[in-house]
Amino acid sequence: MTTTLRPTAPLHRSADGARSRPYQVCVNSRPVGAIELAADPAKGPGVGQIRSLYIEEPDRRRGRGTVAALAAEEVLRSWRCTQVEAQIPAGTDADTARRLATALGYVERNRAMAKDLAGPAPTLPEGCSARPMAEEEYPAWLEDTKAKYVRMWIERGLSEEEAYAKSEQDHAQLLPDGLGTPDMWITCLLDGGEVAGTIWVAGQEGSRYVYWVQVTEEFRGRGHGRTLMNLAERDARAAGVGRLALNVYTHNTSAVRLYESLGYQPVSYTVCKPL
Repeated sequence: MTTTLRPTAPLHRSADGARSRPYQVCVNSRPVGAIELAADPAKGPGVGQIRSLYIEEPDRRRGRGTVAALAAEEVLRSWRCTQVEAQIPAGTDADTARRLATALGYVERNRAMAKDLAGPAPTLPEGCSARPMAEEEYPAWLEDTKAKYVRMWIERGLSEEEAYAKSEQDHAQLLPDGLGTPDMWITCLLDGGEVAGTIWVAGQEGSRYVYWVQVTEEFRGRGHGRTLMNLAERDARAAGVGRLALNVYTHNTSAVRLYESLGYQPVSYTVCKPL
């Protein structure tokens, strides 16, 4: 039997160079599922995506998904992609999809996690307090945050020039008015009156998203990462928000363990593979 991908719509191209196209997964010309492929420059040059892959129940456990994924990789190579990534939603089929990804050579890069806020609000440890970041603190914080963001994208395959341009663009988009940007909060954690760390949180339609957590170097190893997350949770509850979300890179095992211990659950897993 031959498994092929049959386009179901023309190739879509956007002004910024992004492209996408949906396909039927066919076995001997018989439709058995669907797959959508994309390539978005915002993800980095040469990065392709398997946005979705579905095989109908009667044709599962017959290797259709494996062959469809391999065929998708060939399509992305023809688009001159050098890397492919896929997002696996958490849920009943997540373990099966992750096993398939692992068998095909994908590795988990990062995961989205979230926590529904219930029960009593956490309190800060004795001697700790919090305040909004001051205007005079913002330029140094922004420069440091941009630099770390640049390094992260270089590690993901961008050139230094590309990573720098992306950092400038993304921070300008997220914080156009600096500390005065609506629905953005940058808060300092104080330990004995000194800044022990900062946390950047954004409001998102009834929830809040943790963009950046940073503990000051001389205060590391004292549990302030946990305290910063509890601070974000305390403030979210005070505002009537019932959910906190974040992204964590899997290689940062200490952060993954921290979020799990705080009750965060996976929402999705992003896996990737060089082509």
